[in-house]
Amino acid sequence: MKLVGREDELEPMNRQAIRIAKEVATETGTLVAGNICNTNIYEPDDPDSIAKVKALFAEQMEWIADEGVDFVIAETIPWQGEAELALDAVTKTGLPAVVTLAIHKDGLTREGYAPADTCKALEDRGAAVVGLNCARGPDTMLPILEEIAAKCTIPIAALPVPFRTHEDEPTFQSLTDPGHGHPDDGRPFPVNLDSHTCTRTDIARFTAAAKKIGVRYFGVCCGAGPHHIRAMAEALGRHPEASKYSADMSKHYALGEFEAQLEQDRTFTGNL
Repeated sequence: MKLVGREDELEPMNRQAIRIAKEVATETGTLVAGNICNTNIYEPDDPDSIAKVKALFAEQMEWIADEGVDFVIAETIPWQGEAELALDAVTKTGLPAVVTLAIHKDGLTREGYAPADTCKALEDRGAAVVGLNCARGPDTMLPILEEIAAKCTIPIAALPVPFRTHEDEPTFQSLTDPGHGHPDDGRPFPVNLDSHTCTRTDIARFTAAAKKIGVRYFGVCCGAGPHHIRAMAEALGRHPEASKYSADMSKHYALGEFEAQLEQDRTFTGNL
């Protein structure tokens, strides 16, 4: 916001966002979440940096608690130390905290800790839910979730990006596109990721696998479309209103029941 000269609008914008969310929650009988995230200024060996991060989180939590939410999400945090500061800021208000880490290419936090160990430390520190969000797609997030689920006893969160990351390129920031990209295009991230996008089936398959290992808090992160969210909900046995838009191939002229019905009609007509 500061970069575009609108820093003074940050507080009113966030307060208004919560009020809009509360209106929707009232209409739908759902929960309202506040949100804090990585600051990009955290340095574990810099006391001034730590003090600034604490102040940022405290200020944001003041707005969030004042507006009245049901819980707070502290998300996309790559450092255990920063995650702990975020968690402390939330728990000081008495609100439940969901803390999700962004794990990058080396598979560890920025300090070099295993995500499962960090999640367990956050659980012991008072988090209500721990897990992962962003950076990794379904295939490269699931193995880390398995390790977290084996170590933690509280609910586990999983919010992958909807991109086909793989072992050699485990985050969507690291993806390359040698088959389709032009040499002048550079890396697909952040605006040319189209060819890497997950299908509905990819998301549904991930959801089923994550549920099987004990994940209970689901979502899809950067790049998600409504069809991804719907596929995830349906894989969990839900039937949201948008399910009426899910593909019904039984009505397809060639792949569905149309030809069989047409043949049946022809036979019936011939018998007349």
